[in-house]
Amino acid sequence: MWRLLQQIRKVGLASEVPPAADETMLRHALHEQIQRVFGRALAIRAVDAGSCNGCELEIHALNNPYYNLEGQGIRFVASPRHADALLVTGPVSRHMAQALCRTYEATPEPKFVIAVGDCGACGGVFGESYASLGGVASMIPVDVVVPGCPPTPTALLQGILAAIRKRTHTPVT
Repeated sequence: MWRLLQQIRKVGLASEVPPAADETMLRHALHEQIQRVFGRALAIRAVDAGSCNGCELEIHALNNPYYNLEGQGIRFVASPRHADALLVTGPVSRHMAQALCRTYEATPEPKFVIAVGDCGACGGVFGESYASLGGVASMIPVDVVVPGCPPTPTALLQGILAAIRKRTHTPVT
């Protein structure tokens, strides 16, 4: 205990670094883009296609008061019929392949798909195997890939913004 108190006195409290100013600018840009394109909230259907739940934890972090996803004009919906976008995590397991395709078909046009994490991008450490079909793009068309294992909430916000800009052909400023 004494050693720990000495270390705290010498180094100070170790905590997270405060967010950079560009993160706040990212949130404002995202909110403005959503309002301009949709005129309402962006509805996202999250699909776990066989992940380890690391990406889901980061997606859930987007809903906390710090990131305030609802305040930015983004909400998660339970039905793909109400969604504007699909946020797909994990490599596509053989058991989830049909469900993922049916979810994609049930999402109304125009829609976009965001593959989250290294597993969503290319299968990650799971790759293609007896239980996994690889990345999301092997099953459905993907508009944006958010790399990372798992990606940070800020990277997820950047991916959502990139997907909206790609959909509207708006250049990145």
